[in-house]
Amino acid sequence: MKGLLKNNFYAMLSNAKVFSAIMVLLGIFVAAMDNKIPSLMIGYTLLAMIGFSFTFIASIRKESSARWGKYKLTAPVKRADIVKSYFISQLLWLIVGTVFSAVVIALSVTLHGYPFDRDTDIFMLFIVGIAISMFMGAIFFPLFFWGGEERNEVFLVISLLCGIGLVMGLTTLINTFFPSNMTALQIILGGIIIFACGVLTFAIACPLTVQIFKKKEY
Repeated sequence: MKGLLKNNFYAMLSNAKVFSAIMVLLGIFVAAMDNKIPSLMIGYTLLAMIGFSFTFIASIRKESSARWGKYKLTAPVKRADIVKSYFISQLLWLIVGTVFSAVVIALSVTLHGYPFDRDTDIFMLFIVGIAISMFMGAIFFPLFFWGGEERNEVFLVISLLCGIGLVMGLTTLINTFFPSNMTALQIILGGIIIFACGVLTFAIACPLTVQIFKKKEY
């Protein structure tokens, strides 16, 4: 498993360096700007959390073009481990994106004060970023192993749009069960529901992808 994780890391490394450099520069700009209008902070947070996961998934294309995915099957590794390594790697890059977001938000709040109307807004911002990333991975990996490597880009766009749509749909559904002026406790509960749905979908997608990969022939 360690070897597979290292392979995923090196496949992502060049893209990660470029994306990290961009996020550092953007982070400095966002932290330095007056945050009375927090749209920059919101955009940066979502971009960091979703962007690292998105970039990792996109980097899988490198293995496809080099046929490395097929060579893995000749190595002494199980197909289940190959799939699990992808899911674990995406979670690790999601953590990286979360750290970037947390550092920039902390700097911005320290320099300019708290920009949001409610104390729960930052909590929900992180919940949305995490949930979209998890939904995206949960949709992409089964499609990737089922539909073939040639459709990587299409599946990536579909999974991202579906991830955003699922979070928007869950948010709308939760809002129908709570009053318009939700209390902090109700907002936190709604966030936990969205987070739990993302985690559950991601967890179910892993064994489902394993089964799809085991049945696939090359």
